[in-house]
Amino acid sequence: MPSNPKDDYVSLKERKDFEKLIIITGTPGVGKTIVSEKLAARLDGLHVDLAETVKREKLTSGYDKRRQTLIADMNKLAKRVQQVIKQRKDNVVIDGHYAPAVIPKAQVARVFVLRCHPQQLKTQMQRRGFKGTKLWENLTAEILDVCLYDAIMNVGIEKVCEIDTTNKTVEDTVNEILSILNGEAKCAVGITDWIEKLEKENSLDQYLKEF
Repeated sequence: MPSNPKDDYVSLKERKDFEKLIIITGTPGVGKTIVSEKLAARLDGLHVDLAETVKREKLTSGYDKRRQTLIADMNKLAKRVQQVIKQRKDNVVIDGHYAPAVIPKAQVARVFVLRCHPQQLKTQMQRRGFKGTKLWENLTAEILDVCLYDAIMNVGIEKVCEIDTTNKTVEDTVNEILSILNGEAKCAVGITDWIEKLEKENSLDQYLKEF
């Protein structure tokens, strides 16, 4: 049986020098990377872009032709992330939709799941060149709360905060995250229901038909 990529790593009790490890996750196109970069800068910490790390260090197990994307080797990625963060004594912001699956729960302070209305997200993904199956699978994942579900299953609902980025600037989103980290705002999940919203807007069938 394959080993769990998170099994072998140290807990926070063994890492006296560790402050906060924050994960930013969400469907491709929601703005994870730019939000993570600015959040890390505000926290005077390190930003780790998992997608870029996989590509740059060739931590892959293949290529998905149908989705036109690299397949990350989760065990290699988990080990590499640990090598990076164990050298740090400050805040670390991990950016990537599979971050909750490769970081041990004990090391995670908070997971922020960025959400975006599917119509706005579609526009943002198309600007990045998403089309066909890759576009519609990701839109469906957003509508069905896939990243939120994955975060809760991997680190527990008590550490997960949902942020609706629709029509917000990057600074708005970063400030909202900082307010939660500082205890000035409440961390919550269940703040978005795209199925209900799309039904009210009479546009849900459009997404289901396309997919």
